Amino acid sequence: MKKLTVLLVAAGFAGILLGELSVDEIVERANQASYYAGDDGSADVTMTITDKGGSTRSREFTVLRMNTGAGTQKFYVYFNKPADLYKQVFLVWKEVAEGRDDSRWMWLPALNLKRSIAPGDKRTSFVGSDFVYEDVSGRNLREDIHELVETTADQYVVKNTPVKPEAVEFAHYTIWIDKATMLPRRAEYYDKTGKLSRTVEATKVETIQGFPTVVESVAKDLNSGSTTVNTYAAIKYNIGLNERIFTERFLRRPPREAIR
Repeated sequence: MKKLTVLLVAAGFAGILLGELSVDEIVERANQASYYAGDDGSADVTMTITDKGGSTRSREFTVLRMNTGAGTQKFYVYFNKPADLYKQVFLVWKEVAEGRDDSRWMWLPALNLKRSIAPGDKRTSFVGSDFVYEDVSGRNLREDIHELVETTADQYVVKNTPVKPEAVEFAHYTIWIDKATMLPRRAEYYDKTGKLSRTVEATKVETIQGFPTVVESVAKDLNSGSTTVNTYAAIKYNIGLNERIFTERFLRRPPREAIR
């Protein structure tokens, strides 16, 4: 037993020397790379939704994001097109503390209405696309149990199982994380029967202002046959956004940073 203990300690020490990461460190770094680059940022997004029959619909919107300390963030999404979504705003105050839910609101100008998005609705479709609301600002790492299932020369493969399976539509999901950039390159979601039901993939990545950045992503609903492609342009980091932008006041009157 003593010999086994010595071997285990030695193996752990060797792992530290080789710079091996724990699964929690891997998912934390991937989360930082995906959602926290710079102090703030902006991007113009063109969203194209293609149904099973080949018919397409598009949306164009601007995303503003600001880190507000200790992992918290705020997001402001302003829709420019199509006409029925024009001036619609999606606002997120992202929390990371245990026991606290993110706050999400949608401003619907046609109805002159501010609608809160309940925590249980964050896994529903984002403006009719194959992305969900939670994809916009990210999923809290505390909500899943993470398991490193494979390490290759280029990628980490992590299985994520929800702590509260009754709160989500999937049983688990697997992500492939690029070792060089720490960006997740593919996610596969499995339903309660074990069937692959949805995928999200970063299909194009570029380095912008020193940050590896997804410039095209694709979500597929394998049950409906629908596919959504997001193309990102005019991406900027560290632009000095004012936190007052991310308040109720600017739901009705978009800031100049959101208008293109």
